[in-house]
Amino acid sequence: MKKQLHVISFDIPYPANYGGAIDVYYRLKALYENGIEITLHCFEYRVCQVKELEKICKKVYYYKRNTSFSAHFSYLPYAVYSRKQPELLENLLKDDYPIIFEGLMSCYFLNNSKLKHRNKIIRQANIEHEYYLNLAKSTHSLKNKIYYYVETLKFRLFEKNSRFANTLLAVSQTDADYLSSRFPTKKTLFIPCFHANNELSSICGQSDYILYQGNLAVAENEVAAIYLCREVFSKINYKCIIAGLNPTKRLQKIVSEFQNISLVSNPSEDEMKDLTQHAQINALVSFQPTGLKLKILNTLFSGRHVLANTTILEGTGLHSLCHVSDNSAGQIELCKQLMQIPFRQDDIDKRKNLLFPQFSNSEQAKIIIDLF
Repeated sequence: MKKQLHVISFDIPYPANYGGAIDVYYRLKALYENGIEITLHCFEYRVCQVKELEKICKKVYYYKRNTSFSAHFSYLPYAVYSRKQPELLENLLKDDYPIIFEGLMSCYFLNNSKLKHRNKIIRQANIEHEYYLNLAKSTHSLKNKIYYYVETLKFRLFEKNSRFANTLLAVSQTDADYLSSRFPTKKTLFIPCFHANNELSSICGQSDYILYQGNLAVAENEVAAIYLCREVFSKINYKCIIAGLNPTKRLQKIVSEFQNISLVSNPSEDEMKDLTQHAQINALVSFQPTGLKLKILNTLFSGRHVLANTTILEGTGLHSLCHVSDNSAGQIELCKQLMQIPFRQDDIDKRKNLLFPQFSNSEQAKIIIDLF
C-alpha cells in the first residue's frame, strides 16, 4: 500500500514561477515520483490551474482566502487568519495521514485538538518575523511598512505554535540552527529548496554580459538591483542585464540612466533560462539573510560564474562554488576578472561533486518520506 500524505500550501503551486511555489511544486513532484499519494490543499491568490497538479496529486482542494479588511484586526497574523477555512479541517479529518504545513502562514489548524495525534511537519520557508521585518525595512511605502511591522510582531508571537508540530524543516542551516535553539525538543532538519533541475545544464565557454535576475516587484530584489546598477554595473565597461518580473517605475528609471545596463521585463521561462545559462557572470546579491536561496541553486545548476555576497549565501554551504565579495570595490574587481575567464568542464565537475546528493530533489524527498 502506498504511503499517503496531506500537504497544505499557502498558494496554488502551479505555475511554479516564484520561490515559494517552486519549492512546493517540485517537492510534490519528487514525493510523487517516490511513490507517495498526495492530497493537496491550497489557497487561491490567482486563477486555478489544476491539470499539472492533478497529474502528481491524488486529490486537490482549493480554498478561498478571507481577504476582507476585518481580517487584519485578528491577534493572529493576517497571512494566517486569512487562511482560516473550516472546510480544510473537515477534509484533514477524513483520514489520519501525516500533514505537511507549508510555512507558518498555513498553520491556522496546527494546534487544533482534533489533530493532536497526527504526524505534523512544518516546512519553514523563512523565519517569518525576520522576513517581515526585513520587508518593512526595504519598502518605501508607508502603508506597506506599517503592515509589515504589524505582521512582524504577530508572527513573533505566533511562532510559538511550532511546538505543536512533530518535525520542522528549514531551508537553510542558519534557520535550522535557530529553530533547534527555539524548539529544542522538536526534530529539526535542513532540507534545501526543491527546484526544477535534475541535472547540471551549465554551458562551458564565455560570453559578453553580466546578469542579475529576480522578481523585481519584491522590495528586497529591487534594493539589490538598484545597488548593483549604481555601485557595480555602472562602474565597469561590460554589458549588464537586469531581468525579472514586474520591475517598478523607479527601477526602470534608474536602469535608463546607464548606457551599459538594460532591463528585460517579464521574460518567459525559456528566455530566463537562456539568459542565465549564457551569462558570463550571474550576480547574486541580497541584503536580507532570510529566504529560500532558490536563485543560488538555479544559477549553480544552469549558469556559469556566480558572483555573490555572504548574506545571500548564509546557511547554504555553497560558498566554495561562488566568487564572494561584500563590497562594491571587490565586486567590481571580480567582475573584471571573471569576464576574462572561460567557464570550463572542471568548474562543472566541481559543482556536481558538491551539489549531489544534498541538493538532489529525489534524495531530499526520501529524507522527508522517512519522517512518516
